[in-house]
Amino acid sequence: MAELTTSEWWALLPEGIRGEVDGYVLQDRRLQAARVVWETCRNRGLGLHEAEGVVHERYLHHGDRIARTPLSPLDLESLTARASGCPGPLVAIEAVWDGDTVHDWFVILLAITAEPVGEHHLATIYRETAVRHLGAARAEEVRRPEAVAAGAAGRALAEHLAVPFHFASPDTPDDEAPRRRP
Repeated sequence: MAELTTSEWWALLPEGIRGEVDGYVLQDRRLQAARVVWETCRNRGLGLHEAEGVVHERYLHHGDRIARTPLSPLDLESLTARASGCPGPLVAIEAVWDGDTVHDWFVILLAITAEPVGEHHLATIYRETAVRHLGAARAEEVRRPEAVAAGAAGRALAEHLAVPFHFASPDTPDDEAPRRRP
């Protein structure tokens, strides 16, 4: 059996499912859209990679009409405001790697608190966030601009708040690098 194109897979989906997928795409919910396509057609031989291709085509189709997820601000004032809303005293600022099939690797900036012990999300730094923060020319000069941007913003915030900054693996994505614990 010949492999189907993304448009042929799209045509196989019932109208209601196509509407649901487009709804997720227009909300910039790529993973949910791919899940619906894959779950609907996997019994016909559609793989997850092909489902992602169908959704990618829908992103191209809808273009500027997609309500993109806003990028996290990395300016000191915004990060300070977010950190000030954390419960309990801040003991550190930490940057950690994470990743997914949509964004590849990215860095999460966290505020670490004691009493109550916890970690609190301050920003998610994707490549696009790094380009906006560093500038396109500077982002092209470095191997991992998301790490460079996270490191700069995290160090500045930690210095401003007079707490330590921790980024265990700034040069290589590693979501199992040693973490800072209060």
